[in-house]
Amino acid sequence: MPEYKLPDVGEGLTEAEVVAWRVKVGDVIEVNEIVCDIETAKSIVELPSPYAGEVTALLVPEGETVAVGTPIIRIGADSAVEEVAQQPSRNPDADMDIDLSNPAASGGGEGESLVGRNKADRGPTRRARRAPGAEAANKQAQAAFDPGTSPAPELEELPEVSPPSYSAVEEGAQQPSRDPAPADVRVLAKPPVRKLAKDLGVDLTRLTGEGPQGSVTREQVQAAATSTPVVEEVAQQPSRNPASTGARETREPIKGVRKMMGQAMVDSAFTAPHVTEWVTLDATRTMELVERLKSHREFRDVKVSPLLVLAKACLLAIRRTPEINSFWDEAAQEVVYKHYVNLGIAAATPRGLVVPNVKDADAMTLRELAEALGDLTATAREGKTQPADMSGGSFTITNVGVFGVDAGTPIINPGESAILCFGSITRKPWVVVEDGEERVVPRHVTTLALSFDHRHVDGEKGSRFLADVAAILEDPASALLF
Repeated sequence: MPEYKLPDVGEGLTEAEVVAWRVKVGDVIEVNEIVCDIETAKSIVELPSPYAGEVTALLVPEGETVAVGTPIIRIGADSAVEEVAQQPSRNPDADMDIDLSNPAASGGGEGESLVGRNKADRGPTRRARRAPGAEAANKQAQAAFDPGTSPAPELEELPEVSPPSYSAVEEGAQQPSRDPAPADVRVLAKPPVRKLAKDLGVDLTRLTGEGPQGSVTREQVQAAATSTPVVEEVAQQPSRNPASTGARETREPIKGVRKMMGQAMVDSAFTAPHVTEWVTLDATRTMELVERLKSHREFRDVKVSPLLVLAKACLLAIRRTPEINSFWDEAAQEVVYKHYVNLGIAAATPRGLVVPNVKDADAMTLRELAEALGDLTATAREGKTQPADMSGGSFTITNVGVFGVDAGTPIINPGESAILCFGSITRKPWVVVEDGEERVVPRHVTTLALSFDHRHVDGEKGSRFLADVAAILEDPASALLF
């Protein structure tokens, strides 16, 4: 009976958290059917099954973090398949005529490709219809099946087995009546919504989905958390309730995106010598350009913001200062210049800070760049950013202005040489010169802060790049000079 081991879905992955199971014991699944959602150090990934058959055990509960190579689910052929395999009249030569490229015929998906999977040594078997009553028998056997023992007994012997109190995943198996109803309730909700509900102590089975296809939304979970002063499940665990125990501190495990980002920032801060330069500028003309673009017919169905203009300004300024788009290869003792720009945009999500990047952003038109930035941020907020979308970045923009912050000293992402911090745009008194006279007028003012690797980006290059970006924001028409 094959056990599906947690694969490495990204380069260098060592562990992952099982966020939500998509299947339950007794389900019959096909090859490449999604069985669970896992959270790696970079993103939430849907995990397909390399096997076909009946789910006999879920070996890891939701919310638990396990190492790569740990068995997470046991999948075996259903009873009808076993009966076919036991028929003595089968012709051994007939097995050779089975199309092994058909996952349904092989029962194991030998022709399918999955990163990190271990293929089981098994002969070809033929999928058949399940025998009557097999599903009910398998649900009854759920509580009796111990993941640490040998394969389950024959179905005709199941009524004689006394179920132990231990179950690998579902609490319903501990009840004497073995009522499968609570374990079979599966509420339709996205993985980030499930994680939010788990963190807030909200029982999804008590909510009626109001989202697409009847799914539970984030707003419903938040409303349920605020309207319920004490959640029943949390009340049953007084050790986790600081108010009931008088505890003054709580501890939260460092894992997933926060763990990866924390380690990356430590490596960068203590490896690359950071220098940060600031410039405050008048962005009034940029704000006027944004308003004109919003009313333009080519931009009516995409999001246009000052961030879009800043991103385009950075792409143009990199042409004059290519060192900004390079990185220091310590092992090879070389400076690697990239002839493309994978523009990273730091995005705050419920799972932590992620930095997906737009591939080959320098080759895009302004309209294409607006679409790419919109898709990138929307995917990040939904928690669906894939590891490939966060690798290979060459330059990053972090927009702290959305939080009302003027500026900051950002830390360079590993593998890059510079990062630009975009502060809030606010109306402030500003000195302007018109007709040779100085006047103080209200203008849209913002601050940019550039951190760069001072090993190969000296002050002259960093200053020139920052001045070029500021010049474009002050007068977007100057972009024609680049």
